[in-house]
Amino acid sequence: MAGRNLLAALAVVAGATAALLVPPGVAGAAPPGGKDVTAEMFEWSYASVAKECTQTLGPAGYGYVEVSPATEHIQGDQWWTSYQPVSYRIAGRLGDRTAFKNMIDTCHGAGVKVVADAVINHMSAGSGTGTGGSSYTKYDYPGIYQSQDMDDCTAQVSNYADRWNVQHCELVGLADLDTNETYVRSRLAQYLNDLLSLGVDGFRIDGAKHIATEDIAAIKSQLTNPDVYIKQEVIYGDGEAVQPGEYLRNGDVQEFRYGRDLKRVFTSEKLAYLNNFGEGWGYLPSGQAGVFVDNWDTERNGSTLNYKDGANYTLAGVFMLAWPYGAPDVHSGYEFSNNDAGPPNGGTVNACYAGGWKCQHHWPEIQSMVAFRNTVGDEPVTDWWDNGNNAIAFGRGGKGFVAINHEPSSLTQTFQTSLPAGQYCNVQNGSAVTVDSSGRFTATLGSNTALALHIGARSC
Repeated sequence: MAGRNLLAALAVVAGATAALLVPPGVAGAAPPGGKDVTAEMFEWSYASVAKECTQTLGPAGYGYVEVSPATEHIQGDQWWTSYQPVSYRIAGRLGDRTAFKNMIDTCHGAGVKVVADAVINHMSAGSGTGTGGSSYTKYDYPGIYQSQDMDDCTAQVSNYADRWNVQHCELVGLADLDTNETYVRSRLAQYLNDLLSLGVDGFRIDGAKHIATEDIAAIKSQLTNPDVYIKQEVIYGDGEAVQPGEYLRNGDVQEFRYGRDLKRVFTSEKLAYLNNFGEGWGYLPSGQAGVFVDNWDTERNGSTLNYKDGANYTLAGVFMLAWPYGAPDVHSGYEFSNNDAGPPNGGTVNACYAGGWKCQHHWPEIQSMVAFRNTVGDEPVTDWWDNGNNAIAFGRGGKGFVAINHEPSSLTQTFQTSLPAGQYCNVQNGSAVTVDSSGRFTATLGSNTALALHIGARSC
């Protein structure tokens, strides 16, 4: 959920809980095809995303790129200004309509589909002139919405145990759209259809928890492609009135417990506990779960790991991409010391690892695992091994094998795999590994390092 001080507004309780029931008539599964990894390019300009699709995302095998909202929004340098729309013109900090269309075409040319972050729960707070020159006041957006199009509750959301409060009041003071109204639904569908006409392949629905699931279904039914891929932001909260499982009817749902639990395991528990990670922990069905180590909200509010966590963060990313649960998002953002700080250089990325851009999607340990995931596909977990603590290894059928050493000292181990005999490249560091005729190999892993083999990388 984007907006000011969301950590306070959306505080939730971490931890595994009882499995959610899947309602009848759930929507289609995760993104189609063999490439289900999304690079989440937070606050990258559209021109920079286009360049990165060609240079990195396509060649690395990323299936999708998720881009920040394409709307005119309030002025200001803070990142959350992108999440306060004032019109549905593509006229924001990150680029205009031409840049957005060029990005889509360029990414498609590189084999990468585009997911647009869509803000349809609310408009802005305050009044002024938007990034594209539109004048607005809260509740009055000329030519789009007036006060009668807003929900009647003008107080802030304050009680997550009360469904009506969550879905009719204002998230952190933002003008809340009445998505139960026919006009509002049709206007939102018009906006999303415009993005579809430009070639967008899917949407992440920001703040979906604050929109009734039936309202999202009604909006979706008016789209030119009602089967378009949809991923909904519904943050799990223990005992809350609105639960993520309600939204499976519309498409995928982001599983926030995944990132929270990875942080806890990697920082204070044992990696050995991960041997049934996913549905065995009470999460959403794998085929409709969107997962991540972190996103822009969670990296700032501390509920998940972030780039400042070093090897914990990197190894969690390796595990996510190796483990067969959900469709992974790889967050790619920028350095921050002020949680409100907007993107360096207005979102223009001249080079990775420069000017504050962290480019996590490009980190060799993470990027190499995208091809691993594409290669192993739906193969099940096989040959699990652990030392009872923080060293684990597992195969993905006969197509891949991963080992992670999160111990404070090096590990030498003979691993049993289901891989065909022969020479392999450890894509984590470029070293050669020989698997014998019994599927075994011996390797030494340094502290806080990983090893990854797959049949698509037989030589370095």
